[in-house]
Amino acid sequence: MAVILQSRGLFFSGVLALAVGLVACGGKPQPQAAPPPAAPSNGDEARRRREAEEAERRAREEAERRAAEEARRREAEMARVRSIVAEMIFYDFDKYNIRPDAQATLNAKAEVLRAHPEIRVRIEGHADERGSDEYNLALGMRRAAAAKEYLVRLGLDPSRFEVVSYGEERPLDPRHNEEAWAKNRRAEFHIIAPPNMTTNR
Repeated sequence: MAVILQSRGLFFSGVLALAVGLVACGGKPQPQAAPPPAAPSNGDEARRRREAEEAERRAREEAERRAAEEARRREAEMARVRSIVAEMIFYDFDKYNIRPDAQATLNAKAEVLRAHPEIRVRIEGHADERGSDEYNLALGMRRAAAAKEYLVRLGLDPSRFEVVSYGEERPLDPRHNEEAWAKNRRAEFHIIAPPNMTTNR
């Protein structure tokens, strides 16, 4: 009987030792190190280089397109400004007051000049051939001064304008009749600054 009990004790001890061993070995498995990434092939490197070069080319072309578009926009705006500023106004015989049609023209000039404060303008007064040289020079100056005064009353800085008279010296139409004289009684406007917008004759 004692032998049987001893055998059973040994059996249970063995089972217990086995269970403890299994518990000790039953923890989470240790993570294995990831394999090193594969080295890129020559084909992959060439493809990435081509893609980078293509992206750079497209970006360069887009920048050039935008620059050209902006240059065209600026040139169109300068042409519009030159056209409006250069439009002449006309006067009645022996008069220098600003006619209603001339007022509309000067109002358009003032709007453009307010938007472009860098522009300076020379106003030239002209007369037809009737009258003495001295009288027509004085009349041309009064006409140029009247145009300047009108623009200044619209809020423009007087220092942006200079006035000059050519009297009858520079006729627009050289004929000697009413139609020609009506064209020659005028004020001309020339941009004198900035240099890239000048319209000097």
